[in-house]
Amino acid sequence: MKKARLFIFFSLHGLFVFLFLAVVPLLSTTAKKDTVKNVLLITIDTLRSDRLSCYGSLSVRTPNIDALADRGVLFSRAFANTSTTLPSHTNILLGVSPLYHGVHDNLHFIVREDFLSLAEHLKDNGYATAAYVGAYPLDSRFGLAQGFDIYDDEYPHGYDQNLAVLERRAEEVINKALNGIEGMSPPWFVWIHCYDPHLPYEPPEPFKSRFARNPYDGEIAYVDLVMGKLLRHLEEKHLFDETMIVFTGDHGESLGQHGEMSHGFYAYNTTIWVPLIINIPGLETKRVEQYVSHLDIFPTICDVIGVKKPSFLQGSSLLPALEGKELSDSPIFFESMYPYYSHGWAPIRGFIGRNEKFIDSPIPELYDMEKDFDERVNLASLKKLDGYRRQLEEIIRDQSSSESVRSREKLDREALKKLSSLGYISRSQGSAKESFGPEDDVKTFLPFHNQVFKAMTLYGDRRAVEAVGMLRKIIKERKDIGIAYIRLGFVYTEEGKTDEALDILREGLSNVPGDYDVYRNYISTLRRARKYDEIIENFHEESYRGIAADPEIWNNLGFAYAERGEWNKAIDAYNRALSLDNKYAEAFYNLGNAYLSEAMERRNTKPLQKSSENFQKAIEVDPNYPAPYFGLGRVCQILRNSDGAIENLKKAVELRPDFDAAYYYLGLIYLDKGAKSQALACFTTIKEKFYFGYSEDQKRRIDALIEQCKDK
Repeated sequence: MKKARLFIFFSLHGLFVFLFLAVVPLLSTTAKKDTVKNVLLITIDTLRSDRLSCYGSLSVRTPNIDALADRGVLFSRAFANTSTTLPSHTNILLGVSPLYHGVHDNLHFIVREDFLSLAEHLKDNGYATAAYVGAYPLDSRFGLAQGFDIYDDEYPHGYDQNLAVLERRAEEVINKALNGIEGMSPPWFVWIHCYDPHLPYEPPEPFKSRFARNPYDGEIAYVDLVMGKLLRHLEEKHLFDETMIVFTGDHGESLGQHGEMSHGFYAYNTTIWVPLIINIPGLETKRVEQYVSHLDIFPTICDVIGVKKPSFLQGSSLLPALEGKELSDSPIFFESMYPYYSHGWAPIRGFIGRNEKFIDSPIPELYDMEKDFDERVNLASLKKLDGYRRQLEEIIRDQSSSESVRSREKLDREALKKLSSLGYISRSQGSAKESFGPEDDVKTFLPFHNQVFKAMTLYGDRRAVEAVGMLRKIIKERKDIGIAYIRLGFVYTEEGKTDEALDILREGLSNVPGDYDVYRNYISTLRRARKYDEIIENFHEESYRGIAADPEIWNNLGFAYAERGEWNKAIDAYNRALSLDNKYAEAFYNLGNAYLSEAMERRNTKPLQKSSENFQKAIEVDPNYPAPYFGLGRVCQILRNSDGAIENLKKAVELRPDFDAAYYYLGLIYLDKGAKSQALACFTTIKEKFYFGYSEDQKRRIDALIEQCKDK
């Protein structure tokens, strides 16, 4: 009978929980390794190692995580192979590098089902499996749910969602996980992911006040507090004696070092050095100084619990190090491909080996990891790099898979919108360039990119003139910074200067012709400007590969056709959008509205059935979306179902108190039923709240209806 063991693995990527718990005391290590039944993986998003006191932090204390380290094995030199969330977790859960699995960025990649994940492998070996993730970049649609009996990624699908709802605080994630563990019989594998340290840094009180000058540290302190709740539960339920815990971060955070404010652009140690703590009952506490990576976690878990390792794994088991033995030296591959796939900049790849770190890019870098871990002195100009490049080519050749390109898949509108709101903006296709020079290096581009966001900070401070000036200066100096055109277009649009916005976006299309984000922002701005003919004229599906995968742009095309009364073409476009994203509430509403408009124009009630069905689907996706209730109210009104019309129109104004059209039709229905007092209330609300924006004809119409309600 196989020996089962428990592992705990944390990935700190942003905890938002507010609990007051005592530090978990050290537990005895009388338990034997043979008693391990479960595996717990904890990953914390965006967690810098040097913000944990067990790794030497002086700015924030983390007593609960320290307690875990004090009873386990701490790896002082562990590295992520990538610096963004989805690829890093894919590396961990598949045990292979991005060169093999092909997931290089948070955008436009999906983990293929034909890969064997850690969860699937353990499930095949009799483990119950569950995952509790804290943020949208790990949504099940991206492919990491395979092998999990439970994959808890419950986020609302609102029509007007913003950044605040893209994540769950650590407290909610931990509570869900604890409830789940309570109902699981050993052996089990549970993965817990907390997102809180990721931007925006908004720790709850008292950490918000205590770390007012450094909210990132406040997030870490908060996560540590919530970790205390988890560790206390494990102690109280006597699970420490039968659980292997693996705690790590998916990547770090630059916090301004090397000119990078967050992560995802560079691959310096600020973002790829991560904590790694492994706790196994009965093993001696120690620190391991050897270099290890995320790829080593999968094989380590297999060795500890006595499960055969899959042959494809590219990491090495850390069990020898856990038992006090030396590990064999192997180079650690890393990459940063977000700049390439998002902006068309040069890719970054490299490796760590023999106390050296080589970064291959148009402006190459070489660092002495023993003497210069902070990477302040680039030694590339002092050494011949041919040998380093040959070694990197060999690593790439050995770790690559011919099938990796298949991981680039179409993403739906919701995924693009949400990830874009997190700062991951992609042109949905990599750079068209095959060779790059110093002018394409991330180190060359990033200062301009940073200036764009400084300009937007100015705009956020109501300094629009300065923001516009800074953005125009950037465009003058580098005409190939697509994000500068997008942000300047946004500022102009917000300031009511839509023509200027369209002009600058057209300039961007001319100077950065392959940038799909500039194009899609141009189409969106045309819709906002009500230039529907121009949307249709400029819609060239063959010009941008991104169009085929972008439901939002098809929705905009449908809206343009609908405004021209071309219902069949509008319906086709909306259906195309929904074929790409079946949770696109606005497209469902627009499709329902197209059928409704067609029915009214042609005086044919047959399309009303499809209209009603699509309004209902929009509500199923987002019950708080007021527009489809309005649509259903209109359908019911036409079908002379006054009770149904009233119910839906009342719901519309309940959700959106400024929905004047809903008040109008609700008043008409009440008036038709002879309920003049209710009708009067509706028309009076319109006159009091919306009258100022009406035409004279509209005002006269409302006044006449009010008088009609007053007639005896």
